[in-house]
Amino acid sequence: MNANPQTTSPEELKDWITSGAQIVVLDVRSAAEFETLHIKGSYNVPLPLLAEHTEELAKKLDTKVVLVCQSGVRATEAKTKLASAGFSEAYVLDGGVPAYHQAGGETIEGSKRWALERQVRMVAGSLVVAGLAGGKFLSPQLRTVAGVIGAGLTFSAATNTCAMGKALSMMPWNKTGNEPTRESVIAQLPVGRS
Repeated sequence: MNANPQTTSPEELKDWITSGAQIVVLDVRSAAEFETLHIKGSYNVPLPLLAEHTEELAKKLDTKVVLVCQSGVRATEAKTKLASAGFSEAYVLDGGVPAYHQAGGETIEGSKRWALERQVRMVAGSLVVAGLAGGKFLSPQLRTVAGVIGAGLTFSAATNTCAMGKALSMMPWNKTGNEPTRESVIAQLPVGRS
């Protein structure tokens, strides 16, 4: 398994798509993020769903796959999961969907929502400020909130995971009426050549 995931640039992905190359673009962001902005022709397979059904999805894929998310972190995690199931033809899009959009790639825009990563920054920052202010004006023990958030962010960076992001993705404002299921994902993927 390649420790450094194969990546592709937004320009290269645009070339692959316009040339009609056999390629499947899997967007591993939440359904709400996908609804806000996604690459035209991409399939929404949120990372938790992909992680739960990796083996089955890997068997369904028989062509080059480009995994996309907001920045590349979740796409890299998805690539690792697919590689562990024996699928090695996956690429991670550098810069995610926003970079593809900025490069002039064909995207579809829907209702506007904050990206999950932006929500994490807002919640973490707000908790740190509240902990520090509460420590100054209410009780010095409230400063520990800032320390806990700092430790959580450090752990998140060291492990390349985000518990706060997973928790926020479960919030009602991050849900849509079209949440993908195992059945809908399997049905929407192109039929394999085999």
